[in-house]
Amino acid sequence: MTAAMALLIASAGAQTPPAADGGSAATGKQQTLALSAPAQPVKLEPGSVTFIGNATVIIRYAGLTILTDPNFLHKGDHVHLGYGLTSERLTDPAIDFDKLPPIDLVLLSHLHGDHFDHLVEKKLKRDMPIVTTVDGAAGLEQLGFTNRYGLNTWDTLTVTKGDTTLRINAMPGRHGPPVLAGLLPDVMGSMLEFSVAGGNGNGTPPYRMYISGDTLVYDDIQEIPRRYPDIDLALLHLGGTRILGVMKVTMDGEDGVRMMQIIAPHHAIPIHYNDYTVFKSPLSDFQKAVTEAGLQDKVTYLKHGDTYRFRQQKK
Repeated sequence: MTAAMALLIASAGAQTPPAADGGSAATGKQQTLALSAPAQPVKLEPGSVTFIGNATVIIRYAGLTILTDPNFLHKGDHVHLGYGLTSERLTDPAIDFDKLPPIDLVLLSHLHGDHFDHLVEKKLKRDMPIVTTVDGAAGLEQLGFTNRYGLNTWDTLTVTKGDTTLRINAMPGRHGPPVLAGLLPDVMGSMLEFSVAGGNGNGTPPYRMYISGDTLVYDDIQEIPRRYPDIDLALLHLGGTRILGVMKVTMDGEDGVRMMQIIAPHHAIPIHYNDYTVFKSPLSDFQKAVTEAGLQDKVTYLKHGDTYRFRQQKK
């Protein structure tokens, strides 16, 4: 064991462990966000997920455009992960920050350098709505961001824009084993539920999209399918990230398949892999595990810049 690892473990042991549900009540608190809408009704067209790189995607549906975990550093740039640890980016994002389309809100799984980098910190508008953890919201306040929505596990933010309603529900997440989780930023998964007035009639329920965030598979994940069955799409943060090359703090390929088996989405897309030197489980690990589990028909693989399109279906 290295001296740095020993220090990390010793420091983690001094932390008060977080509550199993992230400290929130079982029912969760409710918040609302109303966005200005165009005068003309939005034409209901297929939604899309465009993979920018790392955990950054652009989600478009029914007039809403959502940016997740914005990371726009380039190949060769470094991010700081705390405690003197850094990681080098191995890839370029599909587009540069300055080329982004108009964004309605940012969904931030946690406030960490490879999910909210210093370039984004500098360039993102200070009044941009950002949905994140409670601790993440506090950190963003110190950075001058004014439109923050901090969620504990099972809390919900209801976003409205014209006829479109989006419920963002905070899901359980643990960024590493208990001995390390206290040293890393609090993390949340998200369940997005899209519905459109008039578009969800005739027995069509909301489109349900799960974004895992940088979590491992642990006991609290089992509660997700009990509360949110019939998940349409899952975006899985993989990479098998290891701190100091030893302790795993994000899902590897086999974990990603376990997650799919637990939450049982109709379809899944892996993200957050092969982009940084701390990622030790390449996409090929997940592809192998998917094949061995017979789940090939349920997975789409996107290269940087590729887009997956979806449509609400009767169920």
